[in-house]
Amino acid sequence: MRSRRLAVFSSLSSFDAEGRATAGPGARAERSGMRPHASKWVGLCFIAPLLAFLALTYVVPFLGVAAWSVTLPKPGVGQYQRLVADPLVLSVFLRTFRICATVTAASVAAAYAIAYVWVRGTLLQRRLTELCILVPFWISVLTRAFGWLALLSNRGLLNDWLQAAGLTDGPLQLAHNEFGVMLGMTHVLIPFAAFPLASAMRSVDERVLLAARGLGASGLRIFWQVFLPMTASGVIGAALIVFVFSLGFFVTPAILGGGRSIMVAELVYLRMFQSPDWGLGAAVSVTLVLIVGALLGESPKQALGAFLYALEGEGARLLIHFAQATHQLLDHRHRKIRTRPQGV
Repeated sequence: MRSRRLAVFSSLSSFDAEGRATAGPGARAERSGMRPHASKWVGLCFIAPLLAFLALTYVVPFLGVAAWSVTLPKPGVGQYQRLVADPLVLSVFLRTFRICATVTAASVAAAYAIAYVWVRGTLLQRRLTELCILVPFWISVLTRAFGWLALLSNRGLLNDWLQAAGLTDGPLQLAHNEFGVMLGMTHVLIPFAAFPLASAMRSVDERVLLAARGLGASGLRIFWQVFLPMTASGVIGAALIVFVFSLGFFVTPAILGGGRSIMVAELVYLRMFQSPDWGLGAAVSVTLVLIVGALLGESPKQALGAFLYALEGEGARLLIHFAQATHQLLDHRHRKIRTRPQGV
């Protein structure tokens, strides 16, 4: 039993304490006696079912929607011409970009402060921050949206407190407008921005900060002229991730906007299910997908690459913490069993 546990924990030895891999696929292939080309083919064989599944569930439906955009109600590109000529559609796109830009700025700013405490705080601060980042993932977006609605509505908790304290004469319009939509979206997207920012902060060389401090730089100057530029890649990656995610938000704007702050995703829903205009809804969907593809294609390393690398590093680090705690528990139990008197 003990040898089996040691084999499990030895498989984690390719990650250091921060969750970074210490040996690449080529080194593992050399140790196992497998040729690099053979290991690549083995990897492709493992990933091929996933690629086929993604093609079946994403690419094929998207091609069907693209076909609708040029065939309904009649063949042609008339629906795309309506996107440019229809003031309602243009206003929805402009509102979506404005809300997404504001949410991106607010989310990245808040996530930067949270990630800073997560990386450079005390042990207690890091654990509490880690808990605050991970717990929102366990709560559905729908539940959080209704929670914000109960807090911000005219008869919500916040307005009741303000009126009871005599700070306002009447209820403030905090929901069913763009402010409520931005607040709810920011709350959802902050954890997604924290991962790439934390990953970038952990890659900062402490010796550079010590050198700046030794040269007499103040803490504020070190932050603005040394630390912030060295984490710029994480800021760019977090901004792209948040902006791309926010473009497709539907539940939060629909609930907190109350039909007064319609975004692109809600426009697609209305055209598909509330009015028989599938051609325009499909054209809006295809346009949104092309915009997202252009954003990701413009800087893929800062966007998906940064997010996936952050998830990999944080996931490996949390796995190592869990494995170490489990190993200590099992080792303590093993020693306890060994020291137990026979016949008891």
